Amino acid sequence: FQEPMRSLSPLHRVGAQVSEVLRLHRNQSRGEARRSVLATFEQVGFADPMRPYNAYPFELSGGMRQRAMIAMAMVAKPDLLIADEPTTALDVTTQAQVLGLIRQLQDDTGMAVIFVTHDLGVVANVADTVAVLRKGQVMEAGPVAHVIDDPRHGYTRALLAAAPAIPRDAAPSTARVSEDPILRLENVNKTYTGKGRGFFGKPEAFQAVKGVSLTVPRGKTTAIVGESGSGKSTVANIALGAITADPGSIIHFSPGPGAVVDVTSLDPTAKRRFQRQAQMVFQDPFSSLSPRMQIIDTLTEPLAIHGIGSGAERRDRAAHLLGKVGLDPSMLRRYPHAFSGGQRQRLSIARALALDPALLVCDEPTSALDLSVQAQVLTLLEEIRDEFGLSYLFISHDLAVVSRIADEVAVMRQGQIVEQAAPDVIFTAPKHPYTKALIAACLEPNYAQKVDLSAVALGAGDPQSWPGGFAMDEKSLPPLIETEPGHFVRMYA
Repeated sequence: FQEPMRSLSPLHRVGAQVSEVLRLHRNQSRGEARRSVLATFEQVGFADPMRPYNAYPFELSGGMRQRAMIAMAMVAKPDLLIADEPTTALDVTTQAQVLGLIRQLQDDTGMAVIFVTHDLGVVANVADTVAVLRKGQVMEAGPVAHVIDDPRHGYTRALLAAAPAIPRDAAPSTARVSEDPILRLENVNKTYTGKGRGFFGKPEAFQAVKGVSLTVPRGKTTAIVGESGSGKSTVANIALGAITADPGSIIHFSPGPGAVVDVTSLDPTAKRRFQRQAQMVFQDPFSSLSPRMQIIDTLTEPLAIHGIGSGAERRDRAAHLLGKVGLDPSMLRRYPHAFSGGQRQRLSIARALALDPALLVCDEPTSALDLSVQAQVLTLLEEIRDEFGLSYLFISHDLAVVSRIADEVAVMRQGQIVEQAAPDVIFTAPKHPYTKALIAACLEPNYAQKVDLSAVALGAGDPQSWPGGFAMDEKSLPPLIETEPGHFVRMYA
C-alpha cells in the first residue's frame, strides 16, 4: 500500500506482522519465519534488521515503515504483486535497491507486477508496458520505450515536461549565498534511549543526530537530503524546538538584524513567540489536517491561539490565505476529505503562513504528490518565498526537487552531514561516495538510461567499506573539511 501507517497495526511489533504472512501462507514455524523476515529486511535496506523487527510502527520513520510494508508483500514470494505507489516515501537509494529487488524476484520466481506510480522515472526503469491514465480513462498505452521516448498524447507530454531533473551538465560554481543567517545550528546532537532487550535488559542509546552544523540565510533555502532514518526530520524538529537537543547543542534564531533567540533555553511564553515566527509544512497533509474541522477553523485556529485579530478579521485572513495558495475562498466551509492531495498540501502551506512567519520548515512537502501537482506546489513555494521574504529549511530525499529550490544543500547519512555545498557543486562535482550514490540512484524518464545499481550499492552500503579517506565507523569519524571555497566534505585530508 501507499500509506504504511494506515496498513500496519499500531498494537503489534513490525516483525510479528511480517512474520504472520509466512506463518499463514507458508506454514512456517516461528523460528523459520523470523529468519526469513530478517533476511528480507536486509534486502529492502535495513542496516540493522533487528531494530525494525522489534519496533512498533510509530517508532519508525515513514520511509522505514514503507520498507517494512514492501518486505511484507514480498516475503512470501507471491505470483502477482500489486504495488500502489510503493516507493513514494522512500529515499532514492532505497527506491533503486527495492526496484532492483522486485526485478530480481521476477527473474527468480516469474512473479508478475502491476505497478501504480506517478513517477515516470520509476516507469522507465521497471515497466515493460505502461498505461497513462487521466480522469479514469487511458490516454496512451503501449511499450515503455515508445510511450516514454516518443509520446503521442498531449497529457503524456505534459507529464514528461513536469518531471524534475537534476542538473548534470551545468558548470559548477562555488559562489556562496549571502551570510545573514536567520537560523544557525552548531554541533547539534540528539540521543534517544530505547528499551532494553529482555526483562532486565539495559536501555540502549541511539544517537540520531551527530554534530550537525548548518545555517539558513535570510530569504534563502537550505536543503537537507538523505535516506530515510538519516536524521533529517529530527534536525527539522530540533530547529523548531519540538524536540530537545542534547546539552551543548547551539540553536540560534534571528528574527531581525541584531536579534538572536536561543531556542534551547526558551520558557513556554518565549517558545510560543518563537513558534509564531517559525512554522512547519508537514509531509502528509491528510494526517496533519483535522478531519473534523472545516478549513476556515483550521486556518483561523493559529490566529485564535495567539490572540490575533477579531473573529471577522480572522475569517478575512483565512479567505486571503486561500487566495494566496491558489484556492477559491468559497472552499472555506469544506472538510479536508473534499480536497485532492495537492489541494491539501496547499491548505497546509496556507495554515503555515497564517501567522506571518519568517521561517518555514518544509518536511518532504512534495513527496506524496504526482509530478504535475508537485511542480505546482514547488512554484507556489518559490513565489511565496520571494513575495514574503521567507527563509526555508527544506527536507527532502528527492534530489531533483532540491536542485530546483535550494541555495545550499547538506547531505546527511546516519545522523551526520557528509557533504555540503551549493546545488550545482553537489550535482556536478560531488566528492563523497554517498552523494555520488544519491545522484546515481535518481531515476529519470529515459528508457535508455537505467539506474546503475552497482554505483548505488557502493555509496549506500556500509560506511566502513567506503574507499580512501571516507570510511568511518563509530570509533573513527572523519572531520568535515572545506575542500574548496564553500564545499565541505567529511573525509580525512
